Amino acid sequence: MGDFVNRKRGQVTIFIIIAIVIVGIAALIFFLSSPGGETGTDLDEDNPQGFIQFCLEEEIDNAIEKVSLQGGSINPEHSILYNDSEIEYLCFTGEFYRTCVVQQSLLKEHIESEIENEIRDEVVNCFAQMEQVFSNQGFNVELTSGRTRVELLPERVIVGLDYDLTLTKGDVERFDSFDIVLNNNLYELTSIANSIIEWETSLGDAETTIYMTYYSDLKVEKKKQQDGSTIYILTDRNDGSKFQFASRSGVFPPGYGSTGVSAI
Repeated sequence: MGDFVNRKRGQVTIFIIIAIVIVGIAALIFFLSSPGGETGTDLDEDNPQGFIQFCLEEEIDNAIEKVSLQGGSINPEHSILYNDSEIEYLCFTGEFYRTCVVQQSLLKEHIESEIENEIRDEVVNCFAQMEQVFSNQGFNVELTSGRTRVELLPERVIVGLDYDLTLTKGDVERFDSFDIVLNNNLYELTSIANSIIEWETSLGDAETTIYMTYYSDLKVEKKKQQDGSTIYILTDRNDGSKFQFASRSGVFPPGYGSTGVSAI
């Protein structure tokens, strides 16, 4: 136990320097700015792209919010209850004195998959509605379903729908894909979460104030729990969007005097 504590103290100076590098790397991909609010799209029964965007926007927004507040998972499997929400552990160890093990090594890709699965049924429903609407207008409708793709990109989330649509009523119109673009900073918040996890795996804790020094639009909260777990809450000050996740790392046993390792 003594060796563990001494080793941790000896690493502090080195990792303070490394932390600057870690945060600097995150700066290359973190450009928090106001995402610009709602798109304002209205239902357009004469425009297939507009119809699908209007039909799916709310469902996609809800899926993004749900996955963001639960640590990246729609149905968390390894989680801690916090403020009536189950929050996924992104880094965890059940042992004392040990640093945590990353639970989602490909967090961005995992979140994309979770959103895709959550909206799948509504995608099918919206295309069925659109097919009926255009049929009622006298169009001959040929619709072939395809893949749904979700991409987290800087300052936006793109949902690509590889559906083939042909409308015939005198003239012929063809559509081979539908793209829905939502202004959202989940990509940036996920990148910061990955950076914090690097601290957790190395030191058992993360110094969060350095992120707020670098990014004035970012608020980072660290909520310590009785079992030694930590809830991290990342908030974009511009629009209030959040990403929160849990970690349990560098925990001392009860009675030692601390529920977690303080790295700084």
